[in-house]
Amino acid sequence: MSDIIQLLPDSVANQIAAGEVVQRPASAVKELLENAIDAGANKIQLIVKDAGKALIQVIDNGCGMSVTDARMCFERHATSKVRKAEDLFAIRTMGFRGEAMASIAAIAQVDMKTRRHDEELGTLIEIEGSVFIKQEPVATSQGTSICIKNLFYNTPARRNFLKSNPAEMRHIIDEFQRVAMAHPGVAFSLHHDGVEIYRLPSSALKQRIVHLFGNNYNERLIPVEEETSIINLKGFIGKPEFAKRTRGEQFFFVNNRFIKDPYLNHAVNRAYEELLPDGNFPLYVLFIDIDPAKIDVNVHPTKTEIKYLEEKSIYAILHSAVKRSLGRFNISPTIDFDQEIGFSAMITHKSPEEIVPPSISFNPDFNPFAEERPFREKAYASFSKNYGGGGEITPSTKNWGSLYEIAKDQTLEQHSLKLHEDEQQIPAQKQLMQLHNRYIISQIKSGLMLIDQQAAHERVLYERFLLHLEDRKGASQQSLFPQTVILSPNDYELAKSLLDDIKSLGFEVREFGKNTLVIEGIPVDLGSANFNETQLFEHLIEGFKNSQQDLKLDKRDALARSMARNSAIKSGTVLGQEEMNTLIEQLFACKTPNFSISGKPVVQTIALLELDKKFDR
Repeated sequence: MSDIIQLLPDSVANQIAAGEVVQRPASAVKELLENAIDAGANKIQLIVKDAGKALIQVIDNGCGMSVTDARMCFERHATSKVRKAEDLFAIRTMGFRGEAMASIAAIAQVDMKTRRHDEELGTLIEIEGSVFIKQEPVATSQGTSICIKNLFYNTPARRNFLKSNPAEMRHIIDEFQRVAMAHPGVAFSLHHDGVEIYRLPSSALKQRIVHLFGNNYNERLIPVEEETSIINLKGFIGKPEFAKRTRGEQFFFVNNRFIKDPYLNHAVNRAYEELLPDGNFPLYVLFIDIDPAKIDVNVHPTKTEIKYLEEKSIYAILHSAVKRSLGRFNISPTIDFDQEIGFSAMITHKSPEEIVPPSISFNPDFNPFAEERPFREKAYASFSKNYGGGGEITPSTKNWGSLYEIAKDQTLEQHSLKLHEDEQQIPAQKQLMQLHNRYIISQIKSGLMLIDQQAAHERVLYERFLLHLEDRKGASQQSLFPQTVILSPNDYELAKSLLDDIKSLGFEVREFGKNTLVIEGIPVDLGSANFNETQLFEHLIEGFKNSQQDLKLDKRDALARSMARNSAIKSGTVLGQEEMNTLIEQLFACKTPNFSISGKPVVQTIALLELDKKFDR
């Protein structure tokens, strides 16, 4: 029997490696940006076409490469960062494996121009599917420019698994934000299909965060800083009132490398205990500087996971630092024993003998229920004269005991009148009761029924919005004053991909310049409630991301859920008899009235027999 084990050809091995390193266009963007950072660039341009499927170009002003290095960088496991095994535990650079360029060249058409600062001519290299097509001298600016064209052109199965352009572009923006945030001293720009999305000047970290996410983030940030023998920690956390229902704005960087770590994330979330409602997540951008010998970054092909020697100590330091910052900026309750300056003016400096206690007196003849105006005026005059310090009033107990009897009689009379009016007002409707403005109680033959008003309204709206998305007939009511909503570039790309479905719900929305939409109408289903269109739309996008992220729902279902949750009446809302009747009628007209859109019960019944047992009947 002949031998069956053979070495793979280099082209096939490179394509297999590319499957680990380059999963989508955003993966190539990450590798190229990190290479530019390692080259010492202080200005980096990213140009993308067709969400990276047609073109990804990165231009930097870094150190550039020699003729030999330019050719060698496309070989597998060729790197300038590692010489021996011990070097793996002293890594301060972004890249070190030597797989990225070889993997990218295996699945794309690559053009690279590079020139070192001390050379007059640079080098041009063209590669297609790991095959070198051309290498020649070229006149080019100092630094490196790499063009990746037609990603996955020779692996069509991989290309077919790519998502839509807006979805892939959101991943590219995510990677761009992470690299730009980790290096605020470097100027970055991002262009997509000829449109400038970002132009970030060199700045401090806080300004970089504001430039990335919007000017309104300037007031949301709280600084965090801690220096210990184990780690140095710095960065910013968000105020609790600006927490969101998705984890998108949570960033950890270890030695300027973006990482994902549920353990450290738990340390931050624990510091926010009792400050955030369930399901909300705070913003944080935190940098941990640590001795490279105490971590292992060679854990995952994308280098986003790290192992620590002293992870419990790091957890404790991180938790206490965040907790202290929240307290220092008066976010969480603290006891301050320092005297407030504003109280110093209220403290007297007189001697005890000079202090005269104020005199307090009252008019025992004053009757607040008296109907005769002269009596009220006389009592008020006596009260003013006495409070002003002039004259005296002789104490009297006349009519004092009858005061409570008068009040009691009038209260009973008013209460009786109110009940009579209520009975006359709704004689034909079913009598319902609202419990703590959260539940609706209705009498049924077998006992009583309790309905969660918020869950019921969410169910009604969810099925209604889902129907609108299917038949594309959501009615809209025009806004008197159109509102503009400015979104982050990532959310803007998401909103554009959902625009047709959002209009089906009844929104009238159109694009208006850079990352801006104009809302000209809202769904009729929202009724006459006084909604803030801008906040409603922002919550709609945020809720959609949350539904897709947690439940992996299809686009329309996630959109209907988000819309229902954000526009339904909330617990604590006072409802009238007619409103409660209408809500119950609409609920039991639904396909699934007994369960909320979260799968929890909407209706609970308590049998009369069960009530009798509670009273031992």
